[in-house]
Order: sequence, then C-alpha cells, then structure tokens
Amino acid sequence: MPMVLVVEDDKGIQELLRFTLVCGSYQPVCADTAEEAETVLRETLPDIALIDWMLPGKSGLALIGKLRNERRTRSMPIILLTARGEEADRVAGLEGGADDYIVKPFSPKELLARVQAVLRRCAPEFVKGTLSAGPIELDTVSHEARVTGRRITLTPTEFRLLRFLMANAGRVYTRQQLLDNVWGDHVYIEDRTVDIHIRRLRVALGPAAEQMVETVRGTGYKLSTSPASQPQVP
Repeated sequence: MPMVLVVEDDKGIQELLRFTLVCGSYQPVCADTAEEAETVLRETLPDIALIDWMLPGKSGLALIGKLRNERRTRSMPIILLTARGEEADRVAGLEGGADDYIVKPFSPKELLARVQAVLRRCAPEFVKGTLSAGPIELDTVSHEARVTGRRITLTPTEFRLLRFLMANAGRVYTRQQLLDNVWGDHVYIEDRTVDIHIRRLRVALGPAAEQMVETVRGTGYKLSTSPASQPQVP
C-alpha cells in the first residue's frame, strides 16, 4: 500500500484523514508538527504527503520548502491542506512547492480523489487499475499479471518491480533508482541485487515479453512498449 505522511496538529482532522486513507487502502503515518514530520522522514520516505499549512512552530509551507530543497525528498508528491481558500493563498501554496491544494472542510471522497490524481501525475506506479504494455497486463488491485492472456506467477518484489517499470515505460532507471523506488531508500542492499531480480522477472515473463525489459548499457534498465528484437542480458 502507498505510504502517506499526514502532518496535521488538529487531532480530530488527523484522525479523519487517517481513517479515510486506511479505507482507501493507503498506509498513513501521522505527525503533529513539522519537526515530528522531519523525524519521520529521517526513518522512511513516504510515497505522498498531506501537510497542513498552519502548524505550530514551523509552518507547513516552510516544511514544504525545506523538503523541496533536499535531494531525497525533492520529488515526493505533496498536497497542502488549509482553511485559506483565497486565490492568492492557492497561488502561494502551489508556488511554494505543493503539487495540489485542498481547502478545509473537504469530503473523504474529494481527498481520496485528489491523492489518486497526484499519484497518477507524480508516481504512476501507485495508480489503481490495470497497466498494459505490449502483451503484458498487470492488475494492481487483484495483484495478477498476465502475458498474452496467460496468468504468470510473480514474487511480491517482482510484482513491484514490474509495476514500477510498466508505470514508467520508456524511461531509463539506474540500479540505485530502482532500489529506492521498489525496495525503499532505507533498505541497504547491493545494487547488483537488481540484476538478479531483473533476470528472474524476465524468466517469469517468458519468451513473449522477456525482451521488453531492456538493459541500457552503462545506465540501467527500462521497459519498452513492445517486444525487442533481441534478448537483453544484465
């Protein structure tokens, strides 16, 4: 499940956000202040953050600015929550680094829709539904994968790896980028581990699709949108 950092000092709103996210199949991690959020972020890197503008101490907007200036959190999707709904406030929030802006009060349905929309733009591997590339189909809800209509068996890691590559088809990723996005940036394993899982994924995909997982020499891997003419070796 995608991990969501919730930074909200109002306990009632925080609980509403937590409950709504759990019902939407997300994994919330809550913090009351910007300082607590920074502590959480030192231990893990969430997939998206919901940050209240008016926090005690450092404001949510100041926190977003800090996150955008750090390499590790620069690309993390962020939604700003606030009761300030004037146009000037919206512009300030978006120019301050937020990817979207939700005005309080909001409905649970709106919240989930906006979270999904931001993930679709910024982290498409978390979009719920069916991903397709050539003969490969991946159902992210039922966690089933098929090649030319035939169901194939994948380990959880292989499924996450394939989902990430399919959601970002055509883009090249280094081994370290794949480790950060598929395994998590706090998992300390050798980047050659990626090569092993790439080989296993190709075997699982079989002759009809194994060539789609391409090796980009000197860089990393990518998923092509159609089968390649020659098989690739890590």
